[in-house]
Amino acid sequence: MNGRRIQGFLLTGGTQSVLQGTCNRTRGPLDGSILVAPSLDAGLYDAIVASRAVICGSGGLTGHMQSLCRGRGIPVLRVDQADLADLVGEVTLNLASQTVFLGSDAGAGAAGSGDGSPSLEDLGSACAVIADLQDIQTINSCGPKAKRVESFFIREEFLCLAAGLRPLDALHGSPADIAAYGLAVADRLCTFVEALLPDQRLVLRLLDLRSDHAAGVTEQAPVAVEPNPELGLHGARWLLGSAAYRDALHAVLGSLRERLGDDAGRVHLSIPFLNDAKEFTRLIAHLELPAGVPVAAFIETPAAVHATRALCAAGASELFVGTKDLVQFYLAADRTNHLVADSYQTRHPAVLDGVQRVVESARAADTPVRVFSLGADLAHYLERVPTPDGYMMCTAELRQVMLQSQP
Repeated sequence: MNGRRIQGFLLTGGTQSVLQGTCNRTRGPLDGSILVAPSLDAGLYDAIVASRAVICGSGGLTGHMQSLCRGRGIPVLRVDQADLADLVGEVTLNLASQTVFLGSDAGAGAAGSGDGSPSLEDLGSACAVIADLQDIQTINSCGPKAKRVESFFIREEFLCLAAGLRPLDALHGSPADIAAYGLAVADRLCTFVEALLPDQRLVLRLLDLRSDHAAGVTEQAPVAVEPNPELGLHGARWLLGSAAYRDALHAVLGSLRERLGDDAGRVHLSIPFLNDAKEFTRLIAHLELPAGVPVAAFIETPAAVHATRALCAAGASELFVGTKDLVQFYLAADRTNHLVADSYQTRHPAVLDGVQRVVESARAADTPVRVFSLGADLAHYLERVPTPDGYMMCTAELRQVMLQSQP
């Protein structure tokens, strides 16, 4: 089998065109290895972040773990499930040809290239989508250009994965367990705030742990088995039903005020997977948030697109357009299902029309709006979407834009 080439499909790229390494099939972290797995799930977090590259047998361009890899600049190549068994020992990934060579003599690594046409200035108020503290440090080590990054965006579930927390277990525990979870989250956030530059802020997307991902990081609490978790009980729907999460969030905010003082105001909140303004106002009331805490709304369903004006009127501090989910719901193409990858089109006219509607409605209401873009789509979006207040990008792709921009 040595010397064979396996054709794949590149889900996320990296900074090198050729990568060599030893296959890791253990699900545990092996620094510098090539992780090989049938699919990517939250239970693989530690193994993923320790890897040079990932080879999987299923998944789409914008699944949650693929997004983690994109943020870290870890390439992900999808191959046929039948070929996974052959991936043992040393392998070489050629990202340009999207192939895996079974062996280690397929050529040396080379730097990747991009057209570099979009500049940092084009992004407006740039927002970096991060997975952990290292991503903030990566951006802010880029010198004066880092000042153009106004905010960092972190999903609470990614924060939990990086910190080794099991949120559902904690939230199904005693009041002490719930408070301890909140204090642990606050501790991580304080560390993040300390790494910010003076005019930067941190946006926390409240817990949005789908049942399929929860199953991989939960040991004691019951986890629902859903036929389609993407369309299931998560985001605002789940948050509305959890008194324990409300109590944990109060512990987070109280600890931030105690430890950071006025700098606690640099941590903003955002609500995931909303459909309309009614859900937004119900959740604000349910969470019993202190006055003055900025709460943003995520626009990632077609219903939320049509509710943009109402969400602004309901008091959303800003809007984030989550195009990865928006694409799958507009086009009925599961972003994690490689069988419908051809239907998942990030530049589809219907998707761009929805993004345009959100931007125009938000600007009419004087509500800041930021649009997420994959690096490959950025030039296309800049040309076709009315100028939002800023663009969001995964850390590694935003860093490439920063490095390619003229000083």
